[in-house]
Amino acid sequence: MDSLKLLALDTEDLSVVSAHLQDAVFKTDGLAYDARHHVFSLAVNRFVWEKAAGRGKAFERRRAVIAFKRVNAVRSIGVDRKDTEAVFSLLAVDFTSNGEGPDGTIKLVMSGNASIALDVECVEVQLADTGGAWETSLKPRHPAV
Repeated sequence: MDSLKLLALDTEDLSVVSAHLQDAVFKTDGLAYDARHHVFSLAVNRFVWEKAAGRGKAFERRRAVIAFKRVNAVRSIGVDRKDTEAVFSLLAVDFTSNGEGPDGTIKLVMSGNASIALDVECVEVQLADTGGAWETSLKPRHPAV
């Protein structure tokens, strides 16, 4: 099994994690914030972009967990935690610094103008595949802007 495990400690690392998470899908029950330990986690079904090039009709998705550490606050727009059937598609993970220090906001940008903002002390993100892969015939597509 060729599971992906990544650690991001700066914005360059975070852009790699973001690329691997593009088009990951999840439901609200996959969201969790442990305020005591300052960890926000998200369980997703990620599209395996690293194996998608040159493939025919079959592609892969894998179950993965993303842990954002040193999180002081969580805000969201367009996410109703009570709607357990809503499916979100993650488009990008961005970081905006609050100044010259390492603190700032990590923003999870999702389709449908939804987003989650995490106020963090610094960038510390872990991504890990947690299960086997399954085949899908659907490759995410984005209209040209």
